[in-house]
Amino acid sequence: MIAMSNPSLSVVIPVYNEEEGLQALFDRLYPALDALHVPYEAIFINDGSTDRSVSLLRGQFEKRPDTTRVILLNGNYGQHMAIMAGFEQARGNRVVTLDADLQNPPEEIGKLLAAMDAGHDYVGTVRQNRQDNAWRRWASRLMNRLRERITHIHMTDQGCMLRAYDRKIVRAIASCREVNTFIPALAYTFAAHPTEVAVRHEERAAGESKYSLYSLVRLNFDLVTGFSVFPLQLFSLLGMVLSLLSGLFVVYLFIRRLVVGPEAEGLFTLFAITFFLISILLFGIGLLGEYVGRIYQQVRDRPRFLIEAILEAPRESRQDA
Repeated sequence: MIAMSNPSLSVVIPVYNEEEGLQALFDRLYPALDALHVPYEAIFINDGSTDRSVSLLRGQFEKRPDTTRVILLNGNYGQHMAIMAGFEQARGNRVVTLDADLQNPPEEIGKLLAAMDAGHDYVGTVRQNRQDNAWRRWASRLMNRLRERITHIHMTDQGCMLRAYDRKIVRAIASCREVNTFIPALAYTFAAHPTEVAVRHEERAAGESKYSLYSLVRLNFDLVTGFSVFPLQLFSLLGMVLSLLSGLFVVYLFIRRLVVGPEAEGLFTLFAITFFLISILLFGIGLLGEYVGRIYQQVRDRPRFLIEAILEAPRESRQDA
């Protein structure tokens, strides 16, 4: 057991209603970190849990105060904001993020540190033999490809939270004051020597995923609109093309009326074309609203999260440990 008076590794773990699997996480996380033989700290961020997660985290802190810190947020701010809170408090030169559900085994952390030893400042991961259901794997692959084409950010597996960051990358991310962001993509834009490693993937130890289909769609909307204006540019181009085609169609109908005379047979075709154009217009308004909404949230300049309390050993006791 190596105390954390001056940790070289910080492991940041967001927790939201994970009472069923926390003990299993504790039982595997600490032996895995002890086996690395480096000074470390495990930082758990409670993201407004409504179950017994806080009680379990408090109990673990009391068992391992030398290597455990617990950040209690006063509400539910989302996984990425919880990680941001952990980044602001992390002391290690290297920071690893890990989900609490054990789908990414903590025993794999050594692979990420080995990649950093090779000179990489940001290490992403690719899940091997994913244990998710078919629709989640299919949706993940689809969004990966769409996101890469739009943002030009290469991440083979954007949904895996097991990642390692150099201290300077963590500082750069923490300095960003964005209300909505996607941390792995943000880290990629700051990294000078990023890489990816393959890691194991397991079934959830307990409980269920906190990401619904709607949450995944929202996350990818944030990712696309937060790192590119391409959707707006594409819609502008589409609007120009449709305006030109609509103008040509009006000219065609005018000439046809002069040549053929009044007719009502094409009325429903006109309705269909009109509804199609209106639907595109409404989509464009929604897309524009997405960007305006991000601006609105940003200019309010409200705190991204509020920390209610931090459970940690006094520095004196850590140095004596």
